[in-house]
Amino acid sequence: MRARAAVTVLAAAAVLGVLTGRFVLPARSPAPAAPKAAPGHSVTGPKAATGPKAATGPMTKRNLVTATAFTDVGVTGHIYVRDRFGDGSYGNGDCVGERTLLQTLGGTGAYFRGLMTSKAASPDDPTIALGESTQIAREIAADAGTAALAQNFTERLVLEEVPCQDEPPTHWVYGPTHTLTLAPGVSASWMGIYEGTLNTTGTAPPGREPCGGISFLRSGSHYAILDVDACLGTRAMTALVRTAVSQL
Repeated sequence: MRARAAVTVLAAAAVLGVLTGRFVLPARSPAPAAPKAAPGHSVTGPKAATGPKAATGPMTKRNLVTATAFTDVGVTGHIYVRDRFGDGSYGNGDCVGERTLLQTLGGTGAYFRGLMTSKAASPDDPTIALGESTQIAREIAADAGTAALAQNFTERLVLEEVPCQDEPPTHWVYGPTHTLTLAPGVSASWMGIYEGTLNTTGTAPPGREPCGGISFLRSGSHYAILDVDACLGTRAMTALVRTAVSQL
């Protein structure tokens, strides 16, 4: 999404190398009309007591978001799912500098999943579509080892993106941070993205819907980044993030 260096990102990911380059904001996949935008807020309440249990144990591909989660929020057409394990870019914006996940957090590698509407993927990284407009989303997930470390990682990743909420006019910009708490140790934060044409004041335009965004998920010792290219509004993003963190 914001930071995809396409094919050049990919060789570095294959060998856990250092990644450089600039981000190009891709075209967005079509999605249903969204409701009026909501300000950044936290969602808690009865669901926090009856939500999913915090994850324990190793990560597997079963913990990653599925194509069904996107069809449930209105993304049409067949969605192809591509997986790999290793290192690579994780959606951090050009406003904070592009790095690989291991450069930022360390660890032994993560599960990468790409969801796209075309079979055409990079030969170097199957989770990245050759055509940016066909990328629906990309998730990177791993087991931090402990719940405390997973919380630390997600908090650091959220803070890393905060500078992208204040960008010069005409540059893409993230909106306010939304947070959801589903159960003890199970939570998520997400920021919608706004195209540069909507950024006239240096921040997200009030009263306008985002077009996808980035989310940071935590469940027990598991953590993930879900970078959404599909043009989803507030309601759809909230539903998608809730589903993804429940699966994590």
